[in-house]
Amino acid sequence: MLEVSLRHRFDGFSLEAGFRAPPGLTVLFGRSGSGKTTVANAVAGLLMPEEGRIASGDWTLLDTSAGVRMKPHRRRIGYIFQEGRLFPHLSVRQNLAYGGWFAPRVAPREDMGRVVDLLGIGALLERRPGALSGGEKQRVAIGRALLSAPRLILADEPLAALDEARKAEILPYFERLRDEVSIPILYVSHSASEVARLATTVVAMEKGRVVAQGPAAEVLGDPAVLPAGAREAGAILTAHVARHHDDGLTELDASGIPLFLPQVASPPGAALRIRIAAHDVMLSRDRPYGISALNILPGTVREIRPGEGPGAIVAIDTASGRVLARITRRSAQALHLEPGVAVHAIVKTVSVAPSDIGGGT
Repeated sequence: MLEVSLRHRFDGFSLEAGFRAPPGLTVLFGRSGSGKTTVANAVAGLLMPEEGRIASGDWTLLDTSAGVRMKPHRRRIGYIFQEGRLFPHLSVRQNLAYGGWFAPRVAPREDMGRVVDLLGIGALLERRPGALSGGEKQRVAIGRALLSAPRLILADEPLAALDEARKAEILPYFERLRDEVSIPILYVSHSASEVARLATTVVAMEKGRVVAQGPAAEVLGDPAVLPAGAREAGAILTAHVARHHDDGLTELDASGIPLFLPQVASPPGAALRIRIAAHDVMLSRDRPYGISALNILPGTVREIRPGEGPGAIVAIDTASGRVLARITRRSAQALHLEPGVAVHAIVKTVSVAPSDIGGGT
């Protein structure tokens, strides 16, 4: 359990944040300027805060009250930046080996062959960075961080500089890191889709403060916590692949409720996490008939959170999990919605993008 407590003042901005990052992949989530990267820099030792403590068990990186301020190069943190930042004069193999040159000899190390297989970079080992795509560079950067014998992986918006195709290429590798590597990962992002796919724990930040923290489904399913704004609101459902149909659809079993998505490249039985964007959900008091949408989830209104404008976020508890719907306040009034009312959440199959579908933990 990584424990972080920080206090620091800049001109026009103050950071006062504390959280616990359990094993797995913890995402610092919020809009630009919320303080995410400031926290990451403090953990890495690139910023020395006025007050704070960063520790995990007997591993103390910072404790201002005790005068402990460990130097960055002694923190054993594998840092993955927005760009690969590979050494252009070294081959991929040499870049991978670089981090290990400075690691303590007694430190537990990842096996080079396992990391290469994990990231699918075996065919790139003799190339120079100039001959790699953006996605390939990021995979090599991930491997270099893993092979530095780190006690923590720190990834600061690692997909921000990539186009959508390259992001789609890299996301499955972060899922594999989350599921197959024992090193805790602290991941900075303002992308709701990335958070929904990757996070085991979410630390939501606004204006230098932590506004919520906990399991990803719990935080993202709370209509009172919208660190990326109402437009990016959405909840996570977990399901298993039931079968693939000849018409190009994949049927999922979401706790007994069938969900249909455009074909997913996962075998029957595979666990998936699906982000359902709130603006893609319609609500009906009665079960609808004669409509084109295939996904209908019966549930009960848990909470209605009016916005500053004409909209509202409605949280619905279903057998498959919490769903959020972004509707107008006029619609909420017309449907006589209030906590405890039975409704049906309606989701078009084609509204779920491939980037919103990831491997389950």
